[in-house]
Amino acid sequence: MTGPATTGSSSDRAAEAVEARTGGRTAQSTGSGPRLAQEAHGGSRLAQDARGGSRLALSRLLTAIESRSPAAEEALRLLYPLAGGAHVVGVTGPPGGGKSTLVAALVAEARAGERAVAVLAIDPSSPVTGGAILGDRIRMQQHAGDRDVFIRSMAARGHLGGLAGTTAESAAVLDACGFGLVFIETVGTGQSEVEVASIADTTVVVQAPEMGDEVQAMKAGLLEVADLVVVNKADRPGADRAAAQLRAMLTLGDGAHTDTADAALRAGPADSAASSRPRPKRPRVLLASGLDATGVPELLAALDAHHATRSQADRPHVARLARARAQVEGIVADRTREALWAAEHRAETEELLEQVAAHELDPYAAADRLLQQLGTGRAATDSLPAR
Repeated sequence: MTGPATTGSSSDRAAEAVEARTGGRTAQSTGSGPRLAQEAHGGSRLAQDARGGSRLALSRLLTAIESRSPAAEEALRLLYPLAGGAHVVGVTGPPGGGKSTLVAALVAEARAGERAVAVLAIDPSSPVTGGAILGDRIRMQQHAGDRDVFIRSMAARGHLGGLAGTTAESAAVLDACGFGLVFIETVGTGQSEVEVASIADTTVVVQAPEMGDEVQAMKAGLLEVADLVVVNKADRPGADRAAAQLRAMLTLGDGAHTDTADAALRAGPADSAASSRPRPKRPRVLLASGLDATGVPELLAALDAHHATRSQADRPHVARLARARAQVEGIVADRTREALWAAEHRAETEELLEQVAAHELDPYAAADRLLQQLGTGRAATDSLPAR
């Protein structure tokens, strides 16, 4: 594993940047500025220890990232420039397709080649309590004692798209800590949950035979973000037929795919997951079984070949540009939400929400006023009438 690569001066600069954003404002509103500053300085130690091979420090750092603490921000400022070399593989598909079992088999195959592997397994959260079972990690317990395998379960916490809100940042940390292959296993996806395609270098869609998933995949648009399609549970009857049906669908749908950087940059938030990254017009369809590892070596070889092809074609830039867009937009949204509920803005935010609830003001005008309140509104909104 790669050793520590941080320096005292860069640590100080990162901590100062965090303090500039959180210390003064929070000190004024809650009096906790010194505590947050001290917490932020602890991020450099976590980053250094995680880079040095401490699994405890890495676990604590990922926990800090999930809670979006100042320590996490400082650590990310240090580690992000060291990332970018890993192959990030997104594994998605309908529930019950055997994603966890297949990922566990892929991890075993990669470890047979002495590769360091990390897994981020996203589990659904309860809409009532917010809790999550984190059961995906239970299915991968055979790798628990391997120091070159790191498995982290993350709760989706209501984030849409099949991911957790901090998945991209967590993957960057694992990359910077020396894991050359990072699997992101999504929540069982529905008809629009394809966000993993915007943060992965390679997207694998997992289907199961005899579940009606062939048609569902076309409805959901899952095939539109696939670089590889895997019919898992290949030992079951109907697997060959399911693969043939998928190949036929992909042949019919060849003309519907785009593969241009311009399309990725023009894509809006609603369609960024489906069109913000390059992908083959016709993904390969493979048969595999996570249970007995049939076809798993071929699948891992296909993943490596896809990654190599993209690198040779200079395609990673578009995918990583989409990943950067998703990360930055997410941070901007989080910080805007945080600022709206800060002590100095809370009263006005609540007042505008009350007006919207009473239908005295439309939500667009309310949003424009809130953005103006934060100093980020459009000039055109100054002339909008109160509605």
